[in-house]
Amino acid sequence: MALVVIAGGGIGGLATALAVTARGHRAAVLERADRFAEIGAGIQIAPNGLHALDALGVGDAVRASAVNMSELRFMDGVTGRHVTSLPLTSRYQRRFGNPYVVVHRADLHAALLRACLASDAVSLHGGHAVARYEQDATTATAVLTDGTRVSGDVLIAADGIHSAVRRQLVGDGDPRVSGITVYRAVIPMERVPERLRFERSVVWWTGPGCHFVHYPIAGGRHLNLAASHDDGTTVPVAGAPATRRTVRRTFTPLGGIARQLLELGDEWKTWTLVDRDPTDRWTDGRVALLGDAAHAMLHYAAQGACQALEDAVVLGDLLDGADADALPGHLAAYADARRERTAKVQLTARESIRLWHPAGPAAEKRNALLSAMDADELHDHVAWMHGHRTPLAAARGVHATTGALT
Repeated sequence: MALVVIAGGGIGGLATALAVTARGHRAAVLERADRFAEIGAGIQIAPNGLHALDALGVGDAVRASAVNMSELRFMDGVTGRHVTSLPLTSRYQRRFGNPYVVVHRADLHAALLRACLASDAVSLHGGHAVARYEQDATTATAVLTDGTRVSGDVLIAADGIHSAVRRQLVGDGDPRVSGITVYRAVIPMERVPERLRFERSVVWWTGPGCHFVHYPIAGGRHLNLAASHDDGTTVPVAGAPATRRTVRRTFTPLGGIARQLLELGDEWKTWTLVDRDPTDRWTDGRVALLGDAAHAMLHYAAQGACQALEDAVVLGDLLDGADADALPGHLAAYADARRERTAKVQLTARESIRLWHPAGPAAEKRNALLSAMDADELHDHVAWMHGHRTPLAAARGVHATTGALT
């Protein structure tokens, strides 16, 4: 039985703790903040994410506060025209084995946290900010900002897009600034006129250099609003307040229903979107990256949390029955299993800007192409993401005792 030290107590870190302890190991989760909590608003979970949550034993708990979506609805925000909808009902669920849901990020995190608190094999440590790591032939050590050292058999870095462990392991500096600013707000559904609620839809309104997304969260009690603007910013901003006037001015090209919903938002906050380039280097001996620390991505593919959950399940499977001496080999196998898929999702999220932000003839061409696709063609387009199920270690050809590839 190994002690797995995990840097980061967010979604990826807690999922990793559940995954490795389900395989007989112990986990110590080190969280920078004094308490384990999650900020943010809505999050979309495709079937692949629910498959991972089921494997972690918390799928039903997440579904209890989630809203099942019936469509991904694509609208032209300038003309108000309905371009197409990707249906998420019976045919989609039969094909991919799960519904497509939306949930408040805090509810997802809380479900994972409750499961960790219920496990005798998981220890949670707030106020433990990891600054760097050290290792020798048998041990990986997280060195905290105050100099405290926490050692285990391996160290998994789930410490986010600004990961201190990645900075040391990969050495690629700060995240890439995308040049896009996103404005977010959450409003009570009771404030939304019934005709504007789209209670079972994730709705995109596209415009020149911008788009606006909304969907219900918290069991349908609130509406999550997220509006993105391609403004070329180079300055990272996180959670800064924004006025209604700024939002109105920024999204002037959007009219009709999109405009009415934007007008309902208040207490807007703004972020500069950042991500990372894919990297081939995920591991260093007994240290490995996971989640945003490994593959931070723009949110436009709605796969950031799903990919972190997949990481955790694959890592847990590959550590099943692993001897301490073989752990570096298992971590390398984990990286091999996840690197290509996550890189494809990262680049797909970047490329999706071309779908959301064109203007004039380019937007008309996009609308024509999308409206010509039937449900099966739309499902085919997302199948590689939404239909994925994490393979067991045996399916990857990894010997569970030695860690050697077979």
